[in-house]
Amino acid sequence: MKENQTDACDACGVSAEIGYIISEGDEVAEVTIHADSVEAMLARFEQYLSLAQSINPAVKHDFNAEQISGDSAHIKMQFECSAEKLIFELRSRGLNNA
Repeated sequence: MKENQTDACDACGVSAEIGYIISEGDEVAEVTIHADSVEAMLARFEQYLSLAQSINPAVKHDFNAEQISGDSAHIKMQFECSAEKLIFELRSRGLNNA
């Protein structure tokens, strides 16, 4: 009888099964944008949208500039598959730190 074994990735030092990382039906990425003004928030959203559209031009989002209140906005971006969402999340880490 063969035991269930998880192999470690030599390149990144983690062990995981790909099914835990990419899940079917998990196509929505959530982003919170913090900014001092509406104009700054719109500029940050455009950066995220541009990145998302470079991955999939058909990405959908729920951002509405007319409903901005306060200094943050929570946005959902829906991709066509969970792999696109994962790519977006990995690439957007640079925007999160900017």
